[in-house]
Amino acid sequence: MTSVQVNRFSDAQALAEGAAEHFVTRLAQLLSAKPEVNVMLTGGTVGIATLAAIADREDAHLLDWSRVHVWWGDERFVEATSDQRNAVQARGALLRKIPVVEANVHEFPATDMGLSLDQAENLFAAELVALSPHFDLAFVGMGPDGHVCSLFPNKPSIEQGRLVVAEHDSPKPPSQRLSFSYEAMNSIDEILFVVAGADKAAAVKQVFDEEAEKLPAAMIAGKLKTVWFVDQTAGAQTWGC
Repeated sequence: MTSVQVNRFSDAQALAEGAAEHFVTRLAQLLSAKPEVNVMLTGGTVGIATLAAIADREDAHLLDWSRVHVWWGDERFVEATSDQRNAVQARGALLRKIPVVEANVHEFPATDMGLSLDQAENLFAAELVALSPHFDLAFVGMGPDGHVCSLFPNKPSIEQGRLVVAEHDSPKPPSQRLSFSYEAMNSIDEILFVVAGADKAAAVKQVFDEEAEKLPAAMIAGKLKTVWFVDQTAGAQTWGC
């Protein structure tokens, strides 16, 4: 059973710095024990702030990034160069500042590849099957409605064995997205939730209320560990912090 740890911070910047410290420490440990490591990044304001905080850490630049494979939990299905893409934002905040190997950066397909959304889903799922990565560490954000990646509330259940989901009608724009499934996310060893803002407070409270209706965020946990990084406003209804 996964262990759950909650870290509370005064504001979003302190949260980003705390999450960055944890990530760099864990990544160093993993690299000392394994020949390669697969990590998953997230977007959003606090997610990108965390990536920027990683880039600002001197110890992050001492890691052997050539052995790190980089993925994303979800992506907006738009042009490859669009600023809406998590990957584009992550490159600006972190990936261009560290010696990551481009072949180890696994972006979701984009619209300018000439694929439909369903074709893009199938292509990326085939890449997953071919590479069969073991995911060690993943950042996850959460929306005010409790969604994670592009897994939104009140959507049809996802059939067992499906690792990638094509979302045709996202409740927030853009409407088309690609996402890892619940099953895929729950196969990751350690999940790091980064959640900030008063608009997330009700969702955080519901996630930690075992008797409440389950939000998507409550349906994801690391196989070994789930770590929450929450700022004062997001945690106010749950811990009064």
